[in-house]
Amino acid sequence: MPPKSTSRKPPTSSARTVVAAIPVRYASTRLPGKPLVSIAGVPMIERVYRRVAKARGIERVVVLTDDERIARVVSDFGGDVEMTREDCVSGTDRIASVADRWATDAILNVQGDEPLIDPSSLEALATHLRTNVADPVATLAAPAAPEELTNPDVVKVVTDLEGYALFFSRAAIPFARNPRCATPLRHIGVYGYQTPSLLEIAACEPTPLERTEALEQLRMLENGFSIRVLRTPRAWPAVDTMDDLRRVELLLRERPELAEP
Repeated sequence: MPPKSTSRKPPTSSARTVVAAIPVRYASTRLPGKPLVSIAGVPMIERVYRRVAKARGIERVVVLTDDERIARVVSDFGGDVEMTREDCVSGTDRIASVADRWATDAILNVQGDEPLIDPSSLEALATHLRTNVADPVATLAAPAAPEELTNPDVVKVVTDLEGYALFFSRAAIPFARNPRCATPLRHIGVYGYQTPSLLEIAACEPTPLERTEALEQLRMLENGFSIRVLRTPRAWPAVDTMDDLRRVELLLRERPELAEP
């Protein structure tokens, strides 16, 4: 087990580098070939890539995949792509399998099913990693809508008074005995890691809570890594199902400024 990385020292600043990685695989139980599905005429992976590339303060954006079809599409639109092993269990594991070759201080893990991800939120995450070097992991959360609380596909998070995660769950947390005391938060599946912490986390075995809820971030908490949660005003819809896909395409029609990949 790696040493606990829970130190919270005052922020420091330096010229540190950040890489944004987008780990993707072709297989998906609910939406096969998900990274390559067309959203308003553009492959989803291209939309994700170009949204991430709009974020300032990120030195490199790279897609990580074990599928030649995805790699070919990324190369065709001019994106940066690296091939990885096929046996990577999670996005974190896929990044860690190649990150030891990168000369970077910190890494963002951006899900490949977030075609409307907010570049300014990624900028905030990158800035936090550069200036708060004692935080091993940081992530994003937004206020949860009432209908999301009972949806197991929407992950919820509760934090301490300093904004560090106490727990993540697919269940409704916190239980609203006194509903006006705390704002329910939904987790946005984007992570930022200090590079040494990422490699330590990936070396840990899957943990009981991680396996129970099928949430890789619980492996971090169970092994003593603190996770700083940065709040954003809202969460954009991810794509897991055909209904999600239709919802995103409708939003693109309603918000033309989001339609440009």
